[in-house]
Amino acid sequence: MTRVKPFRFGVQSRSVGPTRETWIETVRRVEALGYDTLMWPDHFVRGFEPVAAMAAAAMVTERLKVCGFVFDNDFRHPVVLAMSIGSIDILSGGRVELGIGAGWLKDEYDLSGIPFDPVGVRIARLQEAIPVLKSLLRGERTSFRGEFYQVDGLQIPPVPVQKPYPPLIIGGGSPRILRLAAREADIVGITTRALPDGSKDAADGTAKATARKIEWVREAAGDRFPQIELNTIVPTIEITDDRRAAAERLAAELPIGAEEALDSPTVLLGTVDEIAETLEERRERYGFSYVVILEPVMEAFAPVVERLAGR
Repeated sequence: MTRVKPFRFGVQSRSVGPTRETWIETVRRVEALGYDTLMWPDHFVRGFEPVAAMAAAAMVTERLKVCGFVFDNDFRHPVVLAMSIGSIDILSGGRVELGIGAGWLKDEYDLSGIPFDPVGVRIARLQEAIPVLKSLLRGERTSFRGEFYQVDGLQIPPVPVQKPYPPLIIGGGSPRILRLAAREADIVGITTRALPDGSKDAADGTAKATARKIEWVREAAGDRFPQIELNTIVPTIEITDDRRAAAERLAAELPIGAEEALDSPTVLLGTVDEIAETLEERRERYGFSYVVILEPVMEAFAPVVERLAGR
């Protein structure tokens, strides 16, 4: 499969400082290293609140895009989220990406007292939120009546710089959410699936599982598939001269073998040259051009970004 989209790289941040100065220094370092986007997850138990972090980061950078990756729809009424995104897009000069999902981490729902509805309900609620968000962010006077949301002729003042609205990211690992993403999103993120108990399926990051997910997206997207940017987050990265040994260590911790670990799109092991080659192969194989890594490895991974970004 050939999809010639240039590489982009994002960093997902979960740090909270420890001081204002060190946090700002880290944000500026992400930009200086050539990453395209800085992202924050929407979890009560991981890092800063993303709206505040996005706004603050936009004020201390010039080029870097900012993104909630991803906002939990259960925590964010679409009218309130549209106000936040429109405001930050204006204040950043058009540097916002909007990631949104149905929520999955049951522990934080339980800890906060927010009901953790069955997955079908959560996805149905997200499906209603998307047209509300799009309409408001286009600057339209919006009316909507659904099972979960009712909006009656609202038009919000902060109309984003980006048209028709900031790029929309939706991701997941199950057929229903990926088919929704394929129909609605500009950027589709492929992740491991969440289980009903709110955990992640550690065996769902294999090459075979990933290829199946891409097919779900392709089938649901139809003619718009070539326009979709495919995104993946790689939580496991090790720069090493012995990728085989690293894979064997990893396989001992996960329910997959060493060969599966080496081939998994959620894993990058090897030298800078080997990792760059692997990413190029995966772009050809799956279409992944937008790669997100975690903040602790951003310095070690920077040579890969320097080599591939924009190419």
